[in-house]
Amino acid sequence: MERARARLRGWLRCFAASLLAISAVAAVAYQAEDEVTPGVQELYAQAKQAQQRGDNTTAIEKYRAMLKLAPHLAAAYNNLGMLYFDGHDYAHAAEVLKRGLELNPNMPTAAALLGMSYSQLGEDAKAEPLLRKALQSHPGDDRVEMMLARLLINEKKYEDAATHLNSFLGRNPKDQEGWYLLGKTYLQMSENALKKIDEIDPNSVVAHEISGEVDESMHNYDLALVEYKKAIDVAPQQPGTHMHMGDAYWNMGKWKSAQTEFRAEIVNDPNNCLARWKLANAILEDNASNDEALSEANRAIERCPALMQARVDRARALVRLGRQPEALPDLLMAEKDSPKEPSIRFLLAAVYRAQGKGAEAQAEMKIYATLEREASEAVAAQASDVSKIKSTAN
Repeated sequence: MERARARLRGWLRCFAASLLAISAVAAVAYQAEDEVTPGVQELYAQAKQAQQRGDNTTAIEKYRAMLKLAPHLAAAYNNLGMLYFDGHDYAHAAEVLKRGLELNPNMPTAAALLGMSYSQLGEDAKAEPLLRKALQSHPGDDRVEMMLARLLINEKKYEDAATHLNSFLGRNPKDQEGWYLLGKTYLQMSENALKKIDEIDPNSVVAHEISGEVDESMHNYDLALVEYKKAIDVAPQQPGTHMHMGDAYWNMGKWKSAQTEFRAEIVNDPNNCLARWKLANAILEDNASNDEALSEANRAIERCPALMQARVDRARALVRLGRQPEALPDLLMAEKDSPKEPSIRFLLAAVYRAQGKGAEAQAEMKIYATLEREASEAVAAQASDVSKIKSTAN
């Protein structure tokens, strides 16, 4: 009799371990061992065979029948709950897993599955503590951590969500969904911070500049100019206020107005190399004084030697002034930094032509034509895709 009971205990231990590596505590095992009859063993074997051949429907039926005969086998509830979960039947998964954990709370996998089931059912308050507990037991569980991060985003706990997403991405740096969720989380945190600024003082310089930037990002330049004007009225001598206004005019192609604002910005902030470069660029685009454009580009590069846009515009000014050889070093540096920028190739061709280097000039023009064609084709392809989508929608 004792030998038979020993064999029974051995089978029960193997049974519990085989159910997705979950070990039932000894007390639960002993409580359930009297229920492990030959009929229960046969049902388990049949369920396992069904799982191995991918027949989860039959496996579920066998586990349900087995639990009717042995209702205290906690590990069996876990295995049945996982089958329900994998079949997206989250309501039944939650019901079964909850019962298993009542019998044996020391089943981390069951807790994780129950938490994920609750999350899928929209019961975040129930899901969160279970997912946190599961993650404490297995800190590297990607599935649980991603589910917890999504749940935290739903609950607007963005800082906590960002922490878990960064942890997940540390292990999975190429996971696009993880990066998307992290970006979405940071965006929401940014929006909340911006709202706080407006709550503190909606008529502050910062509040008006932020509103202007939002309008400008949506190409609502007229509204952006209104906000930037309000910022200037509040603090006309504060660095940055005229820069915002100048950038808006610059993006609109209103070169004279842009020059006025960039000059005002330089008065407030003489070391602003971006303002000096954009002033030089606006002068060139306005076909105004090439000498002044060259002077401002020189000052921009003196303060920010890595500002390649300023080097390109200095080269443009030099070419216009007939000083092509002086333009070559800037263009070669800019070409190395941005080899696919067509305007640099065009200017290089002009410089080589002025130096009598016909072959080099022709080679640069050939590259220029190729880059221009590729850019045009990309724009055309994008327009075609938009047209197709609109046509399908109609």
